[in-house]
Amino acid sequence: MALLLEVLADRFPESSRTTLRQMLKNGRVRVNGEVEKDAKRDIGNDDVVDVGQKSAHRNLPAGIAVLFEDDHVIVIYKANGILTVATERERDTTVQAYLNTYLKARTEERIHVVHRLDRETSGVLVFAKHLAAREGLKVQFAAHSTDRVYVAIIEGDLAPPAGTLRSHLLERRDLRMVSVKPRPDAKLAITHYQTVEAKNGYSMLDVTLETGRKNQIRVHLSEAGHPILGDSFYGSTVNPINRLALHAKLLGFTHPMTGERLTFTAPIPTAFRELFK
Repeated sequence: MALLLEVLADRFPESSRTTLRQMLKNGRVRVNGEVEKDAKRDIGNDDVVDVGQKSAHRNLPAGIAVLFEDDHVIVIYKANGILTVATERERDTTVQAYLNTYLKARTEERIHVVHRLDRETSGVLVFAKHLAAREGLKVQFAAHSTDRVYVAIIEGDLAPPAGTLRSHLLERRDLRMVSVKPRPDAKLAITHYQTVEAKNGYSMLDVTLETGRKNQIRVHLSEAGHPILGDSFYGSTVNPINRLALHAKLLGFTHPMTGERLTFTAPIPTAFRELFK
């Protein structure tokens, strides 16, 4: 543990304490995607501290933090409650829209969507800054060569404590995904899970996606009889933390232009850990 001001002092050794406090006051510092102004906040090893440029970060709202950026890709942390891409009903308050504003302020191109997280799922996302980068990343997602690990809190204990859930998923007219017998319009979905902790009637799972179908983790865990907390759409009857208990904690991919293997993590939300005290 270290105080936030100490973390900033290590990162910016040439800046005075007055300058660092001004960064905090101006809302340029975010911890796990949220603006933080308390210099005395304790920072753990898993916390993500992100410091924005003076002008650019004003275009990003609380709940979005830049983890990595170059001329080709941008990796961000998304808090729960924010849509990834625009819908017919909601166009302006999405990660896609905010990043377009962010890039426009720097006279860069519009953002290119590569994958997405559900509104109520938090965690790591990557976007491309141009078409070549987008195509390079999409090839990896299609080939399932990316690393994608989630944390899910479920009702009860899943037996066995580790295993693989496999089915063919089909989207119904009501937008609900369901497992069906193999057929041309259903897509194979493979989900690996490992129980990390079980306590107080809940279990924390590490979930690794081999495929990336819509609502895949939510469907598979629900159909296994253990829906994710807060997921009323797929059968959960409890919501102790007032959100969907699903978090994309790790994303790894090969940089589409440099060939370097990159891995990014986002700390498990505090509310998840509180359930197991």
